Amino acid sequence: MRTLIIGDVVGRAGRHAVAEYLPGLIDDLTLDFVILNGENATHGFGLSPEHANGFFEAGVDCIILGNHSFDRKEIIPMLDEDARIIRPINYPKGTPGRGKTLLTGRNGHRVGVIQTLGRLFMNPDADNPFLAADTALEAWKDEPRDATFVDVHAEATSEKMAFGHYLDGRVTAVEGTHTHAPTADTQILPGGTAFQTDLGMTGDYDSVIGMLKDSSIPRFTQVGSRGKFGPADGEATLCGLFVESNQNGLATRAEPVRVGGRLQAFMPAP
Repeated sequence: MRTLIIGDVVGRAGRHAVAEYLPGLIDDLTLDFVILNGENATHGFGLSPEHANGFFEAGVDCIILGNHSFDRKEIIPMLDEDARIIRPINYPKGTPGRGKTLLTGRNGHRVGVIQTLGRLFMNPDADNPFLAADTALEAWKDEPRDATFVDVHAEATSEKMAFGHYLDGRVTAVEGTHTHAPTADTQILPGGTAFQTDLGMTGDYDSVIGMLKDSSIPRFTQVGSRGKFGPADGEATLCGLFVESNQNGLATRAEPVRVGGRLQAFMPAP
């Protein structure tokens, strides 16, 4: 089975990159399933139903969110109604939406997707993400799956790396999102789980983590600066992780994907 996981899509530039490159990637890499982080897709903060549907039309099978899950209130009904969109599983009980989902890919594969929210430097009030992942996997112990993917939406590299080793051999891949900077540690862990600390963003890298430079820099150099703040809108790089897995649901191949924009391109061989 072949899966592509796309890093945080930021603003219009990121959405255009997905629309431009994803259909070709599906064909060139013979993809069975596509996961995309969409929590920054609508003007950099949150996800609108319109943009969610645009991703589905482009070939995305599952959208994951993160700490900006509820920035666009109009998405909340869709979180409850559409199993293809998930938010972090370790939000408190009663939070709209779901944190895990079982979906069927374009070639009939049964795929589980879980998202967790980190607590270190982020949200200490969230439930323990490690235990939440354990609970989700235990609930699926009798559910046949061809692959299982866990996204760790977190700030700290240590927390993401710990998560990868914690779940090694139990899931197909563990990958991180949130920091918008792709890490160079793509690997298959000893137990057969693919891992990358952070996928990076799908957005304009002539920016400060996807946002306009001229409004971002003063926030670090001046007191009380609150200029126009929004996503950079130059040519975007699509960043992600390509994973090939076997009949046991473990990874046999893991390679970064970088297409378009400013970053050095990397495209897995077909």
